[in-house]
Amino acid sequence: MTQRIHPTAIIHPDAVLADDVDVGAFAIIGEGCTVGEGSVIAARATLERNVLLGKRVKVGIGTVLGGDPQDLKFKGEHTTVEIGDNTTLREYLTINRGTSQSFKTTVGKDCFLMSYVHLAHDCHVGDGVIISNATQLAGHVTIEDRAIVSGVSAVHQFVSIGRFSFIGGCSRVAQNVPPYTKAVGNPIKLYGLNSVGLRRNNFPDEVIRELKRAYRLFFRSELNVTQARARAENELQPFPEVLEFLRFLDSNNDRGFVL
Repeated sequence: MTQRIHPTAIIHPDAVLADDVDVGAFAIIGEGCTVGEGSVIAARATLERNVLLGKRVKVGIGTVLGGDPQDLKFKGEHTTVEIGDNTTLREYLTINRGTSQSFKTTVGKDCFLMSYVHLAHDCHVGDGVIISNATQLAGHVTIEDRAIVSGVSAVHQFVSIGRFSFIGGCSRVAQNVPPYTKAVGNPIKLYGLNSVGLRRNNFPDEVIRELKRAYRLFFRSELNVTQARARAENELQPFPEVLEFLRFLDSNNDRGFVL
């Protein structure tokens, strides 16, 4: 395939485009940008600066990537937006560059971010993540692999959302959400294990059973965290998924956990 660049598109001289990219009408690709092979930049999309797109990335109409971080501490440092292979970014989505905290904002491979989503500076989204329409992420948010965040949700800065978790629509996510769980509400609350999602992703029954036991120990018992951690160490099968659940709880930041 050959490049298909609309004559009205504006490409900065130092931007690097693969040989087979598709750039729509009135799109802008700015300074320091790289567009990987097979990627599609729709009409009126803007890559402001220092945006690195992997292979086969789709950027929707009117989407703006690589804008300055909305942080008063930002002093013009060289920071980036990095998007992994096979990720789709739908129309009118915005992703800001990082600050000196991590120097980048990242989205992994095989993600699907829907219309009007916003990722602020220094957000880090893992592989296979789905973020639905009009969801807003403040700065420094981490979303781990294969999590789903439903539409019109808002995520507080520095919150972490664990692997294979599910956030229901219109949620205010002000605290960390453990992996493999489901949560919803304003204020957000846990509603058990994400059993449907785990089965759809072919988690073995014995792993789901142990994760349910871990969930009950920490979130549906009279034990404090220290007591629950000791019981988990002695009683639960050490499946990798169980160890991941415990790792997430051990790495708690100042935001605390959804209950």
